[in-house]
Amino acid sequence: MGFLFSQRALLLEKVLLLRTVDHAFPQVFRNRVTWQARNTEGARLRAPFCVGFPFRFPLKLYTTGQKGTLERTRLSGSEGATMVVSTPTVHVRDTIELDETEEKIFERLLGTLDHYGLKTELRVAGGWVRDKLLGKECKDIDIALENMMGSKFVEKVRDYLLSVGEEVQGIAIIPSNPDQSKHLETARMRIFNIWVDFVNLRCEEYSDDSRIPTMQKYGTPEQDALRRDLTINSLFYNINTKSVEDWTNRGIEDLKCGKIVTPLPPKDTFMEDPLRVLRAIRFAARFGFILDEQLKEAAACDEVKAALSAKISRERIGAEIDLMISGNQPVQAMTYICDLKLFWVVFSLHPQCEPSEECDSDCVTYLDCTWNLIQLVGHSTFNDEQRRLSFYAAMFLPLRKTMYKDRKAKDVPVVNYIFRDSLKQRVSDAETVVNLHNALEKFLSLLPHFVPNGDAKLAEVDLGREYADVPLTSKESKLRVLTGFLLREIKDFWRVALLMSILLYPTDVLNKNFKPEDRRALFVEAEKAINNLGLDRVWDGKPLLNGKEIMDALQLKSGGPVVSKWQRKLLAWQFAHPSGTAEECREWLKETHSSSNRSAGYMEELNGPNNKKSKTEDCN
Repeated sequence: MGFLFSQRALLLEKVLLLRTVDHAFPQVFRNRVTWQARNTEGARLRAPFCVGFPFRFPLKLYTTGQKGTLERTRLSGSEGATMVVSTPTVHVRDTIELDETEEKIFERLLGTLDHYGLKTELRVAGGWVRDKLLGKECKDIDIALENMMGSKFVEKVRDYLLSVGEEVQGIAIIPSNPDQSKHLETARMRIFNIWVDFVNLRCEEYSDDSRIPTMQKYGTPEQDALRRDLTINSLFYNINTKSVEDWTNRGIEDLKCGKIVTPLPPKDTFMEDPLRVLRAIRFAARFGFILDEQLKEAAACDEVKAALSAKISRERIGAEIDLMISGNQPVQAMTYICDLKLFWVVFSLHPQCEPSEECDSDCVTYLDCTWNLIQLVGHSTFNDEQRRLSFYAAMFLPLRKTMYKDRKAKDVPVVNYIFRDSLKQRVSDAETVVNLHNALEKFLSLLPHFVPNGDAKLAEVDLGREYADVPLTSKESKLRVLTGFLLREIKDFWRVALLMSILLYPTDVLNKNFKPEDRRALFVEAEKAINNLGLDRVWDGKPLLNGKEIMDALQLKSGGPVVSKWQRKLLAWQFAHPSGTAEECREWLKETHSSSNRSAGYMEELNGPNNKKSKTEDCN
């Protein structure tokens, strides 16, 4: 029923849109470029068509014969009320405006054609065209050549630049490399400090179990456009004619309407290259565009999911996911992945682990709450890397206690497996996220002492036997010791770990009582309390005594584990006595060590040879 509602609303939207365009923008056709179309016989027509115009789709109200509420893309309800439908606001430029550097680059390329009498057309392909029409800067220039290889054209450009007395900055030929998902040769050349890629227009065929093309030949612009992932990425800017070309006949329209659509039937496009599913999701989230309904059906089908697992390297999947997490709308991207039942295809678990029924949606909920909290706390509180890994840490919170056994029967966090095996990302990323999960558990025991009305007793938090002889004169000194060691352990990421713990304190945000402002207040109070303890960047502080000075104070002849143990004790004393001096610390070390030796001597006396003998006689 919801599908019928949305279809009727979209139909009304289109009708009203056409009327609005017809009446409000008759002057728009003054700015025209060439648009390719076909008549009913299949012959290509050349017709003037405006690339775009400043246009904003307003929020509209539509009255239907049924009552319902719109929640994201889902409708529910019964007869008789008003439905709200919102379409993306997209401003598409009339023309592409080149900056000074781009003009000089294109002039040199055209000069190469004229100098050597080359009969080829040069087209900038893909994302550069899309971003320019959206008024965004883009330095990723990919040139598609009509009838020659990129390597041969680059040689001509180099010779031309030398002939006119200009510097050749650099040339690189990148061969095909299936292991790195680079299946076609690309020539690169640095022109006016910008790397420009050159490749021929392609027409490819793929095998059933691989995304490596089995056949490659020169293609036409139309063939090249149709083999691309999305219509909004299939546009060309013809350098020769200085015009935008839309060979799919709908790339411009989809850009204006904010729709993510494939040039060919989506299932065919995805089965040819399943990575395009993730690219579609990434672009939809990045631009706030809407995924086409047929595209969503194809992306969620079992065949495409199986192909994504079988044909695409984990490195490429990990790279796409990282672009989403690092992008401007990670929550929307992960929501799409969850809704399309792709979550466990992407974030595959170790065979020993089985996710609970709603685990994927819980992962997205934690991510959503973290995103909202960071916006409230202040974006500048965290750097880019901290935000990126905070989103991963939040998303994998439901899995933080899930382990599997490795070959040595050792427990390993499944989060480690996701990073290292499912996504093939850096080992340091896995270690940081696992450390964040461990640190947040420690923060949970400390949070009641950082915020007003905390209900825990500090005595319940054990320092451990190792620090039993460290004098703690107050509750604050014990809190400084516990917090100081925690911050030294997690270092720059302590605020991220604190933020993660706020998701679980005083109650888990999954309990449907998430109030962002309240959680923000908790974070600010706890951060302030830690700063008041003087512990920010405590990991940068130097111990009052170094290893050699400890050995001299304790009259030790060799170092090793004994010195390491006393170094940790020294740090605990230093945290507990922030105003203490090196001399005071040295005296404490001597006294404590002497006391330990006396205790050890007493115990040795109790367990001496005579006592051992008497015990043996008793047994006999």
